[in-house]
Amino acid sequence: MIRLHHVAFSRSFRVLWLLSEMGLDCDLVHYSITDGSLRQPGFLEKSPAGRVPALEIDGRVLFESGAITEYLCETRPEHGFGRAPASSERVPWLEWLHYAETMAHLIANLNLQWVFLRDPSMRSETLLKIEAKRLANTLKPLEETLLRQDYLLASGFSGVDTMMGYNLLAAPYFVRLDPFPALRGYIERIRARPAYIAARSLDGEQKFYTQDFYEVVDG
Repeated sequence: MIRLHHVAFSRSFRVLWLLSEMGLDCDLVHYSITDGSLRQPGFLEKSPAGRVPALEIDGRVLFESGAITEYLCETRPEHGFGRAPASSERVPWLEWLHYAETMAHLIANLNLQWVFLRDPSMRSETLLKIEAKRLANTLKPLEETLLRQDYLLASGFSGVDTMMGYNLLAAPYFVRLDPFPALRGYIERIRARPAYIAARSLDGEQKFYTQDFYEVVDG
């Protein structure tokens, strides 16, 4: 049995999508960020930081989406979503895997400021501008790469695309994608994948964002 501890539209979607690409069914356990369920002792035993995803598989419990992605790709190499140490694409595979978390950290900061602060008057307009600019800058290497190829690796779709794909659900709430035509095409390609569509149908409704775009208005 595979069990994924999950919050809709969160980083655990990375794992849900990768499992879907691998054709692996899972028991999906849904949580909410705001109801305290992630701070319960039973969940903290699975994920010490009180964050999703946590994945029960192969008789063990794994946390951290990057670690789970690497584990799934390396223990199930027949699906072709990882890159072995001897592969010429091993280094870019690892770089994109971790770069996805660099970007996700910026998204988390913007989520905190825009969505999760209980008192909106506590928002820092300076911080919001800086973090949105930093997020936009992280998209530039993606654009340059995707002008040359369809996916993050030249050989095709891999586990690093499931890592990055989550970010591209959230980033358009804070950064306008008009200057990134290759990135927009990439988003269309990943969203057309049958496994992505299947995972989104299981994911659940996002309850974070109440606006189509969050922008600091000067003045």
